[in-house]
Amino acid sequence: MSVALKSLILNATTKHTATVIFLHGLGDTGHGWNLPVEGIFRCDSDLSHVKWILPHAPSVPVTANFGRVMPAWFDIKTFDFVSNEDERGMLSTVSSVNQLIAAEIDAGIDPGRIVVGGFSQGGAISLLTAFTNERKFAGVVCLSGWVVMRSKLKGMCTQHASSTPIFWGHGTADPLVTLDIGRTSVDFLKTTLGISAVTTERSDAPALKGVLFKDYAGLQHGAAPEELDDLKEWLKVILPKNSE
Repeated sequence: MSVALKSLILNATTKHTATVIFLHGLGDTGHGWNLPVEGIFRCDSDLSHVKWILPHAPSVPVTANFGRVMPAWFDIKTFDFVSNEDERGMLSTVSSVNQLIAAEIDAGIDPGRIVVGGFSQGGAISLLTAFTNERKFAGVVCLSGWVVMRSKLKGMCTQHASSTPIFWGHGTADPLVTLDIGRTSVDFLKTTLGISAVTTERSDAPALKGVLFKDYAGLQHGAAPEELDDLKEWLKVILPKNSE
C-alpha cells in the first residue's frame, strides 16, 4: 500500500513549466538536498522554470542496519543490494512517487517535462519508477545508485524504458554502492533492457536518449560539485527553458 509522501517544495522562480522530483538516500530527508538544489540548480537562470520536489521517506526498520528505524524508501536486507530484495517496499514507494507525478500532471505539467531522480536508494527507486510507468518522462537521474528487481524488471518495463534519457553519476571510491555495482547496473540496462549508451550530454533533446554514465575520481558515497554541475548542464538540455 502506498503512502502520501510529505515533501520539501522549492517552487520555480519564473513561470513553472517543468518539475524535478528528487529522492534522497538512506537515513536522509528531503532537507538534505535543499542546499545543493538552492546553491547549484535554482540559482541558474536557465533552470528558473523548474519546480523541485524533495520528498521525505517514511521511517522503517532497516535489516542491514541491525533493524534500526530510519528514513528509507525500502528495507535493505543485505548490503550486496541484489539478494533478498524488499520488492513489496520498492513497489509501494513507486506507487507513492507516482502520486506526486500525477499531482504535477493534474496541475498542468506535461510528463515530458518531468524528471524523476535520486541518490543511492532514491536513484534505484527513480529508475524503477520511470521504467515501469506508462508515461514517458523527460529523463531519469541516478546518483550512486543501482538497478533493483533485475530478475523481473525486463517484463515490467514499458515501451519508454529504452528511449528515456538517463544521467548516472557514480564515485570511483564509493565504499557502499561500489563503482562495480554501478557499472554492472549500467551494463544490465544496456544488455538486458536494450538501453543505449550516450557519450555526451551536449545533444539536441529529441535525440538524447539512453544512459549517460559518468564516474568521478575519488568520490565516495556522496555527491561532488563537478557531478552536480554536470547534472545541471544535462538538465538544461532535458528541460529547456524555452519550452512552454
